Amino acid sequence: MHFALNTHLSYRQLLRDALFSLQTHSRRSFLALLGIAIGSASVVAMINLGHNAAENAVAIFKEMGVDMLSVSLARADSTQAVRPDLNVQALRAAVPTLTFIAPISSSGKEVAFDGRRQYASLAAVTPEFAATMRMLMDEGRFFSRFDEAETLVVLGHRLARDLGTADHPVGTGDQVQLDGYLFTVIGIVQRQLVSPIVPVSVDRTLFLSFQGLVRLGQSADISNIIARVAPGQDVARAAEQLTPALQLQFPGQQIQVEVPEQIIEGMKNQTRTFAYLLMALGITSLIGAGVGIMNVMLMNVSQRRREIGVRIALGARRVDIRNLFLLEAMALTAAGALLGVVLGVVGAWVHASVVGWEFYLSPAAVLLGSASTLLVGLFFGLYPALSAARLQPVEALRDE
Repeated sequence: MHFALNTHLSYRQLLRDALFSLQTHSRRSFLALLGIAIGSASVVAMINLGHNAAENAVAIFKEMGVDMLSVSLARADSTQAVRPDLNVQALRAAVPTLTFIAPISSSGKEVAFDGRRQYASLAAVTPEFAATMRMLMDEGRFFSRFDEAETLVVLGHRLARDLGTADHPVGTGDQVQLDGYLFTVIGIVQRQLVSPIVPVSVDRTLFLSFQGLVRLGQSADISNIIARVAPGQDVARAAEQLTPALQLQFPGQQIQVEVPEQIIEGMKNQTRTFAYLLMALGITSLIGAGVGIMNVMLMNVSQRRREIGVRIALGARRVDIRNLFLLEAMALTAAGALLGVVLGVVGAWVHASVVGWEFYLSPAAVLLGSASTLLVGLFFGLYPALSAARLQPVEALRDE
């Protein structure tokens, strides 16, 4: 039994006695600490995962630019056809803030190279597509206006890797087969992030000209248009001007213009809801750990009834007894919270590394994780502390 004999115990003395008691019951204290650390780590990791999801989604837009507009065209009914041509000059006259405009016709087809076959997305585009997407090339070049009648293709980074092998990778000058036609590869695009606003996944797409798509016997109807707004110009205003201009060129078609800011705001709301759900799951785990702390403290009270009786008989106040056990619970919780923050941040970093995200540390995750853990420790430690303070000295001294 270890305690000070002063009738009015200072918080320093109470803390010293609390730490000594935890050390005396080290195995039980360690199990409770481990539980609270796991609960705290869950809260920190879950909040940080939601934060990372939001930040990486926004980072995609920042890398590709928030000055991009994406237009989807759809037939109003099956009897109408979307015109395969686009009057770019008329669009520029109607919306002078647009710097690049690129129509897209999307489809899919099996591609063969060196005896291997791979189903790939096909995108018929104009030479302006590369500038609109701010593409960089691993090797070769993109189309020019002089290549539109030629059987030439450009491959996305992932598609080129999947078609080739270590012994025979796809490179510029190689030929791939599409429906019996041989197309020469003139360029391979650098790896590019997938943007929710872009209708094609650049890494997995084979790009060819509109005439090349017609050569394959496929419809060259425009399915999408992407455009870029001049720096410093109002993107939302450009979107408002673009819609009626396209309706003149594509009468009767369903036209939808997407603005990055609207999508970013929607994604933030979605990830915020997701983060709340994850935080709720983490707090549920933390509450389970809090119940474990309460059980440990109740066992401590039960086993130390005689000590409590002696303290009270020697003049210790009930508030000192309450504070002693409350400090034990808070010391255990604080240690678990510190360990949980470290484990939670490390867990979130490992997850970001595995899925290929850029890791962003969320200060809110650390603060909320620590604060919620301490509150749980205070809440679940209060009942055992009050139970100890309510013990009668005579009854406590009878216990062996």
